[in-house]
Amino acid sequence: MRMWRQLAQLLARWRGDNRGAAVVEFALILPVMLTLYVGSIEASVLITMDRKVQSAAGAVGDLVARSDDQISADQLRNYFQAASGILSPYSADTLKQVVTSVQIRKDGTTRVDWSRGFNGGTPRTSFTLPREMKDIVWDRTRDKYIIVAEASTAFQPMFGLVFTQAISLYRQSFFMPRFQGDRIQCVGC
Repeated sequence: MRMWRQLAQLLARWRGDNRGAAVVEFALILPVMLTLYVGSIEASVLITMDRKVQSAAGAVGDLVARSDDQISADQLRNYFQAASGILSPYSADTLKQVVTSVQIRKDGTTRVDWSRGFNGGTPRTSFTLPREMKDIVWDRTRDKYIIVAEASTAFQPMFGLVFTQAISLYRQSFFMPRFQGDRIQCVGC
């Protein structure tokens, strides 16, 4: 009988003892909180990389659109290299870039005037403009040209805890030539 009474007293004491509750609660919530923390870091880096890819595409397209009536292959290579620096502090090793001059004909069809790729970017042989871009640019009285700059890269997760596979990032920017008429010729492309 005495043993049962001691056991009952011991159980009553354990029930009222809260000293280890915080440690147990912390151990239960820690994996969830770490996953949220690491996930938010990965998501913010992904968003930053996507914005930098957009900026790289925009920079190349803007520089080409500001050219006079012609641009050289060396100038394009310099523009591509400068735009690669936009990704800093992230690696630009996998940043593929393409710039294309697209002619919109009087009948509304498109044709690639010239296209140049950099770092594995494949030059275009054909390009279909979104309808909205055609509506903005197309003028039935004469041919128009538009500069299309594209940039793409793969985002590699740092930790692989939340995002486990590489995520492809791709952006396009459209520009109209600004000086000396509509067409910018590429010399040596």
